[in-house]
Amino acid sequence: MTGGPVAPAVRLARVVRHYGGVAAIDGVDLTVAAGESILLLGANGAGKTTLLRLLALLARPAAGDYLLFGEPTRRGGDRLMQRRRLGFLAHQTWLYEHLTAEENLRFHAGLYGLRPDGAAIEAALDAVGLRARRADPVRTYSRGMQQRLALARVLLHRPDLLLLDEPFTGLDRDGAERLRALLTTHAAGRTLILATHDVAEALPLATRVVVLARGRIAADRPTAGLTVAGVEAIDRQSSSAAAAAGPRAAGPGMA
Repeated sequence: MTGGPVAPAVRLARVVRHYGGVAAIDGVDLTVAAGESILLLGANGAGKTTLLRLLALLARPAAGDYLLFGEPTRRGGDRLMQRRRLGFLAHQTWLYEHLTAEENLRFHAGLYGLRPDGAAIEAALDAVGLRARRADPVRTYSRGMQQRLALARVLLHRPDLLLLDEPFTGLDRDGAERLRALLTTHAAGRTLILATHDVAEALPLATRVVVLARGRIAADRPTAGLTVAGVEAIDRQSSSAAAAAGPRAAGPGMA
């Protein structure tokens, strides 16, 4: 006997978000299947970070609907349980610099009601190459090391949906390769939405590319058969076409 159809990990229907009278997200429709990996592109100001914050339940849409694994997020949904299914790596690392790496991970785990043993913490730190620095305050870490620890934090509670905003920022070549390997391993079977300007690093991880421009989806297609140059061309062309159309202002009372 087989189960019923699996709900999409993400379903956005005419989602809108404005800042200061300007549409940051302007009527976005997007469906992401469970287990799909999305490369999210767009020029600076296109709305990528705003979209990720909406998906991470850190901002609310002014209009439209957001279903997370089939459950509503605006009303009627269990937001605490939904947050446990999310892992969000933002521009900010959300680490406490006066705490050690181990203390940061234990604190984060406690927010999700987890009590990981020493072996689990050690494995998480080993995966990002920081086990030898586990007892050092985060303030002594380089930017790249903090980024790796932030990724360990995001993965610790085993989220079903990973939302990554420029995850390769601050990483050297070794760090970038380690990140790709981690995502290849830990994102297997999970849903991934990764916003970046670094197409070469992210393309091998993605099954689909989505381009945002002026708060709208300007392109959406599978990555199969696409080269880095091809994806970059799609990004440029879509962004240029949207820029030529000009910005859209928010409607009355929608700022």
